[in-house]
Amino acid sequence: MSRIDCDVAVIGSGAGGGTVVAALAELARAGKRVILFEKGTKLDRSRFNGREVDMAELLFEAGGSFPVVDHSVTLAFSEGVGGSTQVYTGTSLLPPKRVIERWNLPGVDHADLCERAEAFRVQNNAHLLPGPDINDNNRLFQKGCEALGWHAEQFPVNVKGCKGSSLCNLGCPNDAKMGTQQVQIPAARAAGVELVTRAKVRTVRAGDAGGILDVEVSAAPHPHGKIAQSEWEPGRYEVHAHTVVVAGGAVHSPALLLRSGFGLDLPVLGRYWTCQPAHILVGEHDKPLTNAIGHPKSFLYDQRVAEDRYFVEACMYFPFVTAKNLTGFGPEHHRLLKAYERLQMILVLACDDALPDQRVTIDAAGEPVVHYKLMPPTITALCKATRAAAQIFFAAGALAVHAPSARPTLLTRADKDHIDARISERHFLPGSVSVSAAHLMGGCRMGTTTATSVTTPHGQVHGQPWLYVADASLFPTAIEVNPYLTVMALADHVAQAVLARESH
Repeated sequence: MSRIDCDVAVIGSGAGGGTVVAALAELARAGKRVILFEKGTKLDRSRFNGREVDMAELLFEAGGSFPVVDHSVTLAFSEGVGGSTQVYTGTSLLPPKRVIERWNLPGVDHADLCERAEAFRVQNNAHLLPGPDINDNNRLFQKGCEALGWHAEQFPVNVKGCKGSSLCNLGCPNDAKMGTQQVQIPAARAAGVELVTRAKVRTVRAGDAGGILDVEVSAAPHPHGKIAQSEWEPGRYEVHAHTVVVAGGAVHSPALLLRSGFGLDLPVLGRYWTCQPAHILVGEHDKPLTNAIGHPKSFLYDQRVAEDRYFVEACMYFPFVTAKNLTGFGPEHHRLLKAYERLQMILVLACDDALPDQRVTIDAAGEPVVHYKLMPPTITALCKATRAAAQIFFAAGALAVHAPSARPTLLTRADKDHIDARISERHFLPGSVSVSAAHLMGGCRMGTTTATSVTTPHGQVHGQPWLYVADASLFPTAIEVNPYLTVMALADHVAQAVLARESH
């Protein structure tokens, strides 16, 4: 096993890790060695062919369908340089004040996080799309909300030079999405930060002067064709770093710390894991829509108040994912897919709680296992969101609405005054509704004691002055919005603590 020495090792290149290495670029410019490890690959845009199955296998862990233990929900999270910033739609929302204040963590201030998040929003060119760039699907969402007297909020997206391919969730073929792979990581590399791809960190442990990483650089051919090899020769490496920052995301960060043995002293490691479960609804119109042209997502209707806990967004998914989300088989399912070009789409999302038994564990091989169940309040929130989406569809002029928690699942305009009766929790049976989740959070929650948290409010793992976490696994509870900018703000907050440590 070869030995490598460095000052800082960062594990994971998504919103957290990419932000950290950008902040640590000043160390690299000063001659310190900073290494960014990514277990996935670095892809150039020539690989983004827009084919759903190809890109799901290439960009997502488990093809975008990582199952929870009871198979009631599948999780979508990306691997590769940029992490999930290369496959999300660019939604750029500031941290909600009520959530940050509820965390009540010393040193974690809402105004400070917003200032950091706003800086990244500017850096990543997040902006409101102008009217001419809004496609039919988003215009119909806005129209439906206005007809109901509801406020459809437009949110900024971080694109630059967007050509309207609508392929955001499958990796932008035009390099227009300003994720960490486009902005922060290139800047860090230009300053001297090293990037090592196809490098899985098996364990981290304490050494005499910091941390020791057991890193395996893959020698196997990539299962999806010719992919650039790692910057390092294949093999095992023992990397000695003065400081280690774990930023593998809410599934892999707790799993890494668990298989490294830190769960013995940190009883909540892996616990209080949460996400935003979601599913797609479609409304059928009488004429074709520009849905698969233009940016897919610009508007949301927000009902994250305590008694409702949901929000709905305009969205666009391609035929394979759409087919997976439509309940049923046979003629009805076939008829809806035949009407694909006339389908308006809405994504419904629930804001879930972070509960101690919702957690990440590891299997015998040390790989992550996610224990997550749809609890009754979450199902209620999804059904409320479904009722709201159905009203938006009909108010926008849809002829029919497919609602998985209705019986029968197809609602016509004759049903539009009976939506509350038709859509019910009793029809929402786990396994009968295709539920997926992004926005994965928790597992290495911040706090002040080892009994209730894994890290300090500055991301330092309790009892390990050399070890930090900087990703969405830090969240004590769900952030309730797309977490991208909050992750970047927190990661920058953690990076300041790392810089202070490295300056001594």
